[in-house]
Amino acid sequence: MSNRPSGHVVRSTVRPNHETAGRAPIRTFLRTSDGIAVDSVYDPGPAVYEASPDAAPAPSAAPVFVIAHGFTGDVDRPHVRRAAGVLARYGAVVTFSFRGHGASGGRSTVGDKEVLDLAAAVEWARGLGHARVVTVGFSMGGSVVLRHAALRPGTVDAVVAVSAPARWYYRGTAPMRRLHWLVTRPAGRLVGRYGLRTRIHHRHWDPVPLSPVEAVPAIAPVPLLIVHGDRDGYFPLDHPRMLAEAAGEHGELWVEQGMGHAENAAGDALLGRIGEWAVRRAG
Repeated sequence: MSNRPSGHVVRSTVRPNHETAGRAPIRTFLRTSDGIAVDSVYDPGPAVYEASPDAAPAPSAAPVFVIAHGFTGDVDRPHVRRAAGVLARYGAVVTFSFRGHGASGGRSTVGDKEVLDLAAAVEWARGLGHARVVTVGFSMGGSVVLRHAALRPGTVDAVVAVSAPARWYYRGTAPMRRLHWLVTRPAGRLVGRYGLRTRIHHRHWDPVPLSPVEAVPAIAPVPLLIVHGDRDGYFPLDHPRMLAEAAGEHGELWVEQGMGHAENAAGDALLGRIGEWAVRRAG
């Protein structure tokens, strides 16, 4: 285990990106509090970042969106890059690959230790000079942003959970039954590693982490937006409704007509509305 703080930069390069030509986003590996290297990208969005990564820039008025992808996603997946491109119209954007995904180290714990990955990305975003941080999570990433906000109060200014589960171990749909096979069976984990570029930890949760619906009440008074499609094939509408009920007055629920699951199903118009909501609500 590393004694370096979460968000510590262990390797830093600047790479041009075809979607943000001329803005020179930063690509680096962060170190989590438990020593995992997390592949991360910073896009300065409409306010161009010109200082070196080691400088201490003045706080920016624009928010920074920290995007937490879904299970089997990573920072280079087309739909993650598309979501980042839309949200970059409203502020800076940090994207990263969860542990066990893409070029990041470690193995996926399917939403448990991933809170540490998000914490490192949020700390990095703050260190880049952004006074307002908005976390936006999809599916597994949605559960992570909810738990992160509850477990680390005061670190974020608004939270958006898209297609998030309310409770653990849900097997009520065929896609979720397939996912549980992928996670719990040796053959499934081989499919995850070689077919989906996702390295999954073989150990069961011990202890079982705080569930999303248990986490939600502790997020207040931070603004919370819950977004869910009425055609989500993984989690039916009782999941977002449970989350909204647990949130009470500090939460807002959008049920999107015709939308499926997570970042793959979130259209540009919806992402734009999320960006507008975040700018308005994040202080």
